[in-house]
Amino acid sequence: MYSRTTTVRGNPRSVDDAVAYVRDEWLPMAAGLDGCTGLSMLVGRRTGRCIVTSGWVDEQAMLASAASMRGSRARLGRILSAVPVVAQWEIAVLHRVQPTGPDAVCRLVWSSRPEINLLDDDVDTFRLGLLPRIEELTGFCSASLLVDRVSGQTVLAVAYADREAMLVAGQRADALRAEYARSMHGRITEVTDLDLAVAHLRVPATA
Repeated sequence: MYSRTTTVRGNPRSVDDAVAYVRDEWLPMAAGLDGCTGLSMLVGRRTGRCIVTSGWVDEQAMLASAASMRGSRARLGRILSAVPVVAQWEIAVLHRVQPTGPDAVCRLVWSSRPEINLLDDDVDTFRLGLLPRIEELTGFCSASLLVDRVSGQTVLAVAYADREAMLVAGQRADALRAEYARSMHGRITEVTDLDLAVAHLRVPATA
């Protein structure tokens, strides 16, 4: 499974308009493309940061959709008055224990690692050693690990039922994040919390 992310850091006052556009126009358009498994959208209402993620059954379907998705990305950029940044990922791990609701939030952890050739071993370590413990966190809904095999970048996204649950997870989640960095032999480059505004990414679980 693969995904494409479109990140826009724009005008916070336009976030609601951006959510409406993705939900009402971009999502239905994408759903009609071959191999698309839907869209999700994460937003920071104070910062104006928006991340739209599309899911694809394989790399070929993702690459074939490039031209069809270009106009939607451009429209999102105009709404938010910013330039979209696009990235493509392999979905290495996706694990769900419960569906997300209207108050769901997501903590994203970006990291980079120098030894790309050991990425598969690191993913296995995460799946077998860390994921069962992350699942025990208060309010846990799902976790996904996206990898870029060219650059060595990874993104871990952990979804919680609501912001209160994420705060309760607190120190335990912080300790697991530090252990995650060690197990992936990488360096954490950013951690951010975003609201899950659109949740229609129908990617099958891998774990």
